[in-house]
Amino acid sequence: MRGGKSRAAASSKDDTKVAGKRKAADNQGKRAKRGKAGKDPNKPKRPPSAFFVFMEEFRKEFQEKHPENKKVSVVSKACGDKWKSMSEADKAPYVAKAAKRKAEYEKIIASYNKKQSEGSSGNASPAEEVVEEGSKSEVDDEEDGNGEEEEDEE
Repeated sequence: MRGGKSRAAASSKDDTKVAGKRKAADNQGKRAKRGKAGKDPNKPKRPPSAFFVFMEEFRKEFQEKHPENKKVSVVSKACGDKWKSMSEADKAPYVAKAAKRKAEYEKIIASYNKKQSEGSSGNASPAEEVVEEGSKSEVDDEEDGNGEEEEDEE
């Protein structure tokens, strides 16, 4: 034995650890019963930061220059290195685009929150469901071959 402790002393500490784990497991069970509120799939996504706006464009350029590259990590590292080396003046257009997207997001989220506070449960309204059903049938029609005729008319 390395620690020089007897088995009896070690087992008494282990017992308290096990008892503590049991209490933690019981508490987790109680929390699981209450449940966490689920995510609303209709909630708008947060806007990207200036870096991610830059990354969208950088990925396209990088793929054109290096079409043989299939690793995401290589693209990410190259993007991060370029972003770090850019000056504030070079980053300014991306910061402006990100600010514009954030302003649009704030308008959308405000209307979303207003709808949520009015009492809608987050589900689509019956009018929206009808539109969704119609779009599904149009997709099915296109798969059946009827969509080819419609494309020729356009």
